[in-house]
Amino acid sequence: MNARPPGDKETKAVALEYARGQDPAPKVVASGKGLIAEKIIEIAQAHGVKVREDADLVEILSTLEINAFIPLEAYAAVAEILSYVYRANASYSQRQEGKHD
Repeated sequence: MNARPPGDKETKAVALEYARGQDPAPKVVASGKGLIAEKIIEIAQAHGVKVREDADLVEILSTLEINAFIPLEAYAAVAEILSYVYRANASYSQRQEGKHD
């Protein structure tokens, strides 16, 4: 996810990872601002990872250490994002399967 808070020209990005059934919660695997944030976004897009813009959430998550699990306060927002990503991935997979039939 990435964000540019109003009046702030510097991009911020936080990458999350969640292994369903293995991790107790999503965790931060990358975080940065400026050129580092742009690289995080570039890598995500190159790997087909959906990028979502949420300035408030990125502000909270960017304060966490790498490999830290997200705080309880962020669960609802992160759950919404993960739900969106899972639906988008399922839709993409279905379209790809239809191309090979």
